[in-house]
Amino acid sequence: MAQNFIKRGLNILLARQTNILSAAFIIMSTIILSQVLGLVRQRLLVGIFGASNTLGVYLASSRLPDLLFQLIIAGALISSFIPVFSNFLSKNKNQEAYRMASSLLAIGFVIFFILSLILFILAPLFLKILNLGAGFSPSQMNLMVDLMRIIVFGQLLFIVGTFFSVLLQSYNHFFIPGIAAALYNLGIIIGIIFLSSSFGIFAPALGMIIGALFFIFAQVPMIKKVGFIFKPSFSFKVPGVLDVFHLMWPKTLSLAVFQLGTLATVTLVSFLPNAGRNYVIFDYAQTLAFAPVALFGQAIAQAAFPILSREREKMQEFKSTFITSFNQMLYLVLPISVLFLVLRIPIVRLIYGAGQFDWAATVLTGKTLALFSVSIFAQSLIALISRGFYALYDTKTPLIIGTISTLFLIFAGYFSVLVLRMGIESIAMSYSLGSILNLSISLIIFYKKIGGLGTKLLFFPTSKIFLASFFTGIALYVPIKLLDQLVFDTTRTINLIFLTGISSFIGLSFYLFLTWLFNVKEATTFLLIFRKIGNWKEVLDKSEEIIEGPNLRP
Repeated sequence: MAQNFIKRGLNILLARQTNILSAAFIIMSTIILSQVLGLVRQRLLVGIFGASNTLGVYLASSRLPDLLFQLIIAGALISSFIPVFSNFLSKNKNQEAYRMASSLLAIGFVIFFILSLILFILAPLFLKILNLGAGFSPSQMNLMVDLMRIIVFGQLLFIVGTFFSVLLQSYNHFFIPGIAAALYNLGIIIGIIFLSSSFGIFAPALGMIIGALFFIFAQVPMIKKVGFIFKPSFSFKVPGVLDVFHLMWPKTLSLAVFQLGTLATVTLVSFLPNAGRNYVIFDYAQTLAFAPVALFGQAIAQAAFPILSREREKMQEFKSTFITSFNQMLYLVLPISVLFLVLRIPIVRLIYGAGQFDWAATVLTGKTLALFSVSIFAQSLIALISRGFYALYDTKTPLIIGTISTLFLIFAGYFSVLVLRMGIESIAMSYSLGSILNLSISLIIFYKKIGGLGTKLLFFPTSKIFLASFFTGIALYVPIKLLDQLVFDTTRTINLIFLTGISSFIGLSFYLFLTWLFNVKEATTFLLIFRKIGNWKEVLDKSEEIIEGPNLRP
């Protein structure tokens, strides 16, 4: 019986998802695993190195390799590959799709290898030109260069795994790519645990290489199952390749602007006293704030993207899929934003409260997290709206909007740090304001582009969710204040866990009740799942956003 249960469970997880909600459920499950491992990784790092300049150097050293990876690979795969590849599959042109995919992988890998080699050799020069070393000593700069060279090699391996993930997602396979991403974090954890005593801060960088190998090999069996065989080709004449590059360049520029904004943030942090420590606090607060964005925002947007790409010529179905995804995303992410805002200090203490992470760092990280939390909903919805533009073969509009919001972020951060002499929290606030500005402009333009979204279907539910979230904040604040002062001694970890858990349960239960009372459709959907948790697959399969078509089987 146990064997049959395990077998049925694996069949469900390895099967192609048939609707957005079930796909998002699978993605969320793997993201939870990945983020738990990610938090273990962060806690291990801060437990060993503390909120120190050394850890700050390591975190900063990944920014430039990540910029290169985002520009060369993510720009093509996320915004351009899926629409073109899905179009081939929908017309039963599987072999043409595979030839196009092989060519893109070969071309992308060679381009990235050449640029990585340049970065490897000229790393000190790039750091100097981009002013990333401001605030760091010469020895710390040398350490950053060495770490960056190791990370670049790991990114080179990561390309192949990312390509496999996007190809499987085009077939609506989301479980294996998600597990593979979690294994990447596991590789870093292995590096920290087993190598830090011998290699110090180089251990997590070496762990990235281990994780990248896990990321690749975990997906190979499923890649074989869908029928893809890599046949190297460097020809731009292969059908579909030029289409991808045509769609790619605005997204690449958009990512370049965003990543330059990220690099500018690193530079701004370096102007603060004790730059390395401040950068650790900023990075750790941002990691926590990004958790619900990845869990709900990225998951639902990622699940919806292949469907939106296939529905671009059926505008009513496109709108229906978008509105449903929008409301589901907002319903899930907004109460988490409020929870992070109200329970910021307990959350930071529980997750990062290692011996090397002192109380001053905890308080400052909590304040920074609170200001990041203001825009969690905006960052999540931007992921969906951007993919809505990409599905319509419009990659230029997100570029323009992203440029405007990033310039605003840089200006606001510069003004707050260098003119007003404010602390690290002000950069988080600038980031949040830039994200909300991005969302506002994106939503207005997208609304006009597709001829409206329907006030009753979109804005009425949205207003109810915001109202319920406001009262949820009060429901979270009151019990934590009362219990903290009258019941629990929160100097002990177990009491802090009880306090945070009880307050969260009261607040989120109140949110669920209010949205049910306000007749929010998403509340009914998720209540049904909770009531029939033993039969969750049947509930998810009844979702109206069907994404499996007869022409998509490999």
